[in-house]
Amino acid sequence: MKTYVAKPEDISRDWFVVDATDLILGRLATQVAMRLRGKHKPVFTPHLDTGDFIIVVNADKIRLTGRKMDQKIYYRHSGYPGGITGVQAKHLKASKPEELLRAAVRGMLPKNTLGRQLIKKLKVYAGPEHPHKAQQPQALAL
Repeated sequence: MKTYVAKPEDISRDWFVVDATDLILGRLATQVAMRLRGKHKPVFTPHLDTGDFIIVVNADKIRLTGRKMDQKIYYRHSGYPGGITGVQAKHLKASKPEELLRAAVRGMLPKNTLGRQLIKKLKVYAGPEHPHKAQQPQALAL
């Protein structure tokens, strides 16, 4: 028995739209990461990009459970000594709601070249509109 490896001509990438209204951040992020990676397809190959494009709309209506809005802090570092800054989830949601979901999904993808390639297939928008009508995305209910 041989191990199946997907060939570039076997890989088909579809476009899907997800409405994030009243969905929980972590549960949505796991489903989106799985679809970006292609793990739901029978042609999944760990070292190749076999996933789909995902468009997430209404990211400003996403929910966090418990007290995470006040307690969860997103850190970043400038690279200089003492250059660490953090922002609470409620402030990040107010200013850049797309970054909440993008950070959650990025943490669930591989930390290598493949992961950086996969995160580019995620398109997140705060409102209900998106500029990807020409790709004829299908609605994905999660």
